[in-house]
Amino acid sequence: MSLNSSDVTVPVIRPKRDESLDCSIVDEKGREIPITEEMIQKACRDLEKRLVKPAEQK
Repeated sequence: MSLNSSDVTVPVIRPKRDESLDCSIVDEKGREIPITEEMIQKACRDLEKRLVKPAEQK
């Protein structure tokens, strides 16, 4: 089986907007903060803003 096979479909299951993804971070006071999809989406958007395009090869 090839990793590039286009005939393989993978179902995508999206949680509700503020639903926990069953993982947490621990803040400086020791409290568990559930990680939500919105938190991950925001982190990805923030990283995309910092992307630097590679220099063109000559």
